[in-house]
Amino acid sequence: MNSLDKDLLIKIADLHEVPQGAYNIRKNGEGVERHSTANIEIKPKADKPGIDIIVKPGTRGESVHIPVIITAEGLEDLVYNTFYIGDHADVLIVAGCGIHNPGKTKAQHNGVHKFLLGKGAHIRYVEKHYGEGEGTGERILNPQTFLELDEEASAELEMVQIRGVDSTKRETKATVGREAHLLITEKMLTHGQQLAESEMTVELTGENAAVQIISRSVAQEKSKQTFYPRVTGFTKCRGHVQCDAIIMDQATVRAIPEITAHHADAQLIHEAAIGRIAGEQLIKLMTLGLSEKEAEETILQGFMK
Repeated sequence: MNSLDKDLLIKIADLHEVPQGAYNIRKNGEGVERHSTANIEIKPKADKPGIDIIVKPGTRGESVHIPVIITAEGLEDLVYNTFYIGDHADVLIVAGCGIHNPGKTKAQHNGVHKFLLGKGAHIRYVEKHYGEGEGTGERILNPQTFLELDEEASAELEMVQIRGVDSTKRETKATVGREAHLLITEKMLTHGQQLAESEMTVELTGENAAVQIISRSVAQEKSKQTFYPRVTGFTKCRGHVQCDAIIMDQATVRAIPEITAHHADAQLIHEAAIGRIAGEQLIKLMTLGLSEKEAEETILQGFMK
């Protein structure tokens, strides 16, 4: 891999060298490096582009890295990845996609990830998206994430769009079983004329299932964002949806949280807040010697952490 490839891998997966553990690196629609371990097998799908990641029951303390990079214009990449997480396994999964578009035609990646978590299994899944390039062609990312959590399973999803993505449509769907827990944290920054849409659907089907959705975003210039998180409770369960956005310049933000209860013991809450940076926050930082631009950037960085 060249220096551009390495720089993208650092931005989307914090990879400064070949990772320890299992990994699969995909570039411009093709797998370029792959490694399995004794407990985690990665193998290509037989019927469509993508890989199967099979984690043995009881596996703990191991990681899987599956970054995607695109450095060519005119490429529309589609990949299907399925994760089979064995009972009581506990692993870290680092994904993400970085696009460097050097030309005039669009570069696009559509990733479809499916997670099947066994009884008592746990994953932490980190997905970062980033776009750059001197070309005028669009950088498009459309991720789809599907999860099925068996009883007592848990999943933590951290999905981040750093900057430079012209258009994104994110779809996340999950079914949460008995005593299972799901945490989704989404962070997004848009600027220029960028468009971003995030739709989440979570069904709490098992007794004492729980979900927490936290969405934080910053919309700058003339960008547009739409968030549509939906939680449905079918039994005794708990759900909390929180959407917070900072809006700047001539941007547009829509937050449409929805909760539906089909059981008297379903406890579901939603919150949504959109606003600009408070003037007193800027003034306080500027009295410490920061310029207005530096103060604004400091506030935004803190908000997106």
